[in-house]
Amino acid sequence: MGFSCPKCVNKAPALLVLAVLGGALCAQAQSQSGDASPLEQQSQQQPAQAPQAQPTQPAPPQSPAQATTPPAANQSPTSQPGSSALRLTFQAALELARKNSAQFQASVTNFGVVREDRAQARDALLPSVNYDNSAIYTQSSGSVAAVAGAPPVVFIANNAVHEYLSQANVHEAIDVAAFANWRRSAAAAAVARAQMEIAARGLVVTVAQNYYKVGAAERKLETARRGGEEGDRFFKLTQELEGGGEVAHADVIKAELQMQERHRQLQEAELGLLNARLDLAVLIFPNLNLNFEIADDLHAAAPLPTIEDIQQRSTHDNPDLRVALEAVRQARYDVFSARAGYFPALTFDYFYGIDAPNFGVNTVINPGNQKFSNLGSSAVVTLNIPIWNWGSTQSKVRQAELKREQAKRELSLAQRKLVAEIQSLYAEASTAFLELEGLRRSTELAEESLRLVTLRYKNGESTVLEVVDAQTTFATANSAYQDGALRYRVALTGLQTLTGVSTTP
Repeated sequence: MGFSCPKCVNKAPALLVLAVLGGALCAQAQSQSGDASPLEQQSQQQPAQAPQAQPTQPAPPQSPAQATTPPAANQSPTSQPGSSALRLTFQAALELARKNSAQFQASVTNFGVVREDRAQARDALLPSVNYDNSAIYTQSSGSVAAVAGAPPVVFIANNAVHEYLSQANVHEAIDVAAFANWRRSAAAAAVARAQMEIAARGLVVTVAQNYYKVGAAERKLETARRGGEEGDRFFKLTQELEGGGEVAHADVIKAELQMQERHRQLQEAELGLLNARLDLAVLIFPNLNLNFEIADDLHAAAPLPTIEDIQQRSTHDNPDLRVALEAVRQARYDVFSARAGYFPALTFDYFYGIDAPNFGVNTVINPGNQKFSNLGSSAVVTLNIPIWNWGSTQSKVRQAELKREQAKRELSLAQRKLVAEIQSLYAEASTAFLELEGLRRSTELAEESLRLVTLRYKNGESTVLEVVDAQTTFATANSAYQDGALRYRVALTGLQTLTGVSTTP
């Protein structure tokens, strides 16, 4: 005799209805899709086979792109997949860097500040016009003092108890030191302009290095991918040959080691490309944006100018030399400004307006209601002659002369450095240009050698060590070729900074 719970008995019909409905829904969904589960499909499509003994094949390691799914290299971390990437030419990247580079903009700001200093020094030489208004109250001396003939106010420097001044003042100072200060400010502005050009040319080198570094990293990544695929194919080839009894198991082990190394190189290439793109994005964009791609080819033709052309242009257009020249000129005006302390200074002031006990154009006297005009003018000319200042002027002159001599020495050093820099940069660019063709040829030969050695290995005519060596040689030669192309681009751009004429495509 069984025992039944009244609550469970009451719930049984409801549970039965839910089970029937659930089964019907599942059957309907399966009939609409027409697909069985993956395991059922595999059991239906593949007939039962007897298990065969196969050599154990370790799974090839996954690259970072296969192991995880980070944002694509040419997309911003916040961009949508499939969004169109910005194609950046070198000139476009340079324009963005000029707008967003904090260091370059600092030099532009410094030039703007110094240029305003020059304008202020020039304006100080011109007459100034001011309109002054003031009211002066002075304590009265009293009626007793007035009867006795004493001044009507306690402070005798003032004219009346209530005194109002409303005057226009034209002021002009004729000072040799002010003129020298204006010329010195003009030389300082020229120095700041040349420094801004130096920063601009240095920015070109930095952008070229980072821009073409991305191109070189992309080429290295392509080579690393080819190397990884080649390592996988060779590993499978050695396994097949081992299964046929044509090679020893040692070849399989060597091929597997080589495959592991190729995948590690692929991971490093992906990391190198990511870092190169980050460096360029930080330099040219106001915010971190990786949704761009390089438009200019790293291996595009870029002719090397002659040494005579470089020498001729650098003599006239080199900003470092202009900085040194303008610094000498600025130091000369510093000496002139210091010596101006020996000369007199002349100032002129012209006043027009009222200086009266009432604030008005006219003053009315009660007897007869007579009016007197308060308007008037006055002029003051002052000649300041320096007599004695305890040798301060002599000290300033000696100080300025020391700076002038140092500026001359720096100019001579800048001239010598320019000659040496031309020779060094041209030798660097020329060497990189001559080596580039050899590196390209080495890459082609290494690729052909790898193909031939692999074919010989399939035919049993070469060893596994020869194949591994050919793979390593190809990877090394291709990497050296990309580094050589990047080296030539940077060297050529650095050489062109001496002339200010960029031929970089």
